[in-house]
Amino acid sequence: MTPAARVAAAIGVLDDCFSGMPIEKALLRWSRGSRYAGSKDRAAVRDLVFGGWRRRRSAAHEGGAETGRGIMIGMLRQTETELDHIFTGQDHAPAPLSPDEAASPATRPGPAVRQDLPDWLWDRFEADIGEEAEAAAQALRDRAPVYLRVNPRRGDAHRALRSLASDGIEAVAHDEVEGALRVVSGERAITRGRAFAEGLIELQDASSQAAMLRLPLRDGQTVLDMCAGGGGKALALAGRADVAVTAHDISAARMRDIPDRAARAGVRIKVAEKLGSMTCDHVLVDAPCSGSGTWRRDPGGKWQLTPSGLADFAALQARLLDAATRHVAPGGSLSYATCSVLREENDANVAAFLSRHSGWILRDRMQRLPGQDGDGFFLARFERG
Repeated sequence: MTPAARVAAAIGVLDDCFSGMPIEKALLRWSRGSRYAGSKDRAAVRDLVFGGWRRRRSAAHEGGAETGRGIMIGMLRQTETELDHIFTGQDHAPAPLSPDEAASPATRPGPAVRQDLPDWLWDRFEADIGEEAEAAAQALRDRAPVYLRVNPRRGDAHRALRSLASDGIEAVAHDEVEGALRVVSGERAITRGRAFAEGLIELQDASSQAAMLRLPLRDGQTVLDMCAGGGGKALALAGRADVAVTAHDISAARMRDIPDRAARAGVRIKVAEKLGSMTCDHVLVDAPCSGSGTWRRDPGGKWQLTPSGLADFAALQARLLDAATRHVAPGGSLSYATCSVLREENDANVAAFLSRHSGWILRDRMQRLPGQDGDGFFLARFERG
């Protein structure tokens, strides 16, 4: 496919997204109907679509229309690409620009448009994050860096870097987070490489890794990951110390890969569909949330979230925290985590929890905002007083 044909394909996928189709489903539909597209073509179209959806508002403003075509025109303007070389109407290229499309925007975009957020969300970012709001919003407009976690049960960072290099993957150590590696090139080969197959590395964002390193683990303790999902954080905790880790999730299907992942990592994780009266030394509630710290990975989230939806997340998080207290053993601790940057899901929930449970004390708090050092992430750790 030519660069112009890739843009034309991205326009069609984005129009499907505007019709309400999830971005991954829209890409899969295009891919299945485009058997002629090679792996590089599919990767390029995917990058164009995700880039356009991340910058949906600013690109649509630059392109003159909130359509797939408008977004692609705006995206290419933002990257200073010569539009006349793309919009030729020849050989599967998109149709030539109309006079209106060729003209520059007549108005200056407002702040929420420049930050590529809905108006109400930009107001929340400013209120909740303050002077760092713009940097956080701008980070969500670009592709996320890929981070790996070195599994200490299989080796150290030096061994991981050597193994990755032999697989054609270049990575560097994180400046602050021990065991975190940022992938510089070759990311698409990660899951096909030896380091991954041998359990030496796992895909995990650096901010998530930093949060798991803050939990005070000792050999012989018990740990419950109460909203485990695919088990990434359970694996990180099991790799840190000789602890008995139990993974639980309301959806058993989300946990189906945990046994295989644990075997590859050389750790033991018990998968429990029901908790009963189980108590553990550490309980982690990695709660469902808006994902506002990770929207560059799932850009549909910031366009779909509503104020009422945010309130629903906060209410669910409060219920999960309350339920988790029943599973903390005497002398144990309770950790609450989200990948959100919004106060309603983070500090407001912490304050509300402490007001409902007077016997608990906040012992630790971490908040990281999205940037090159990782995604947005929040952690609060409580102990009984």
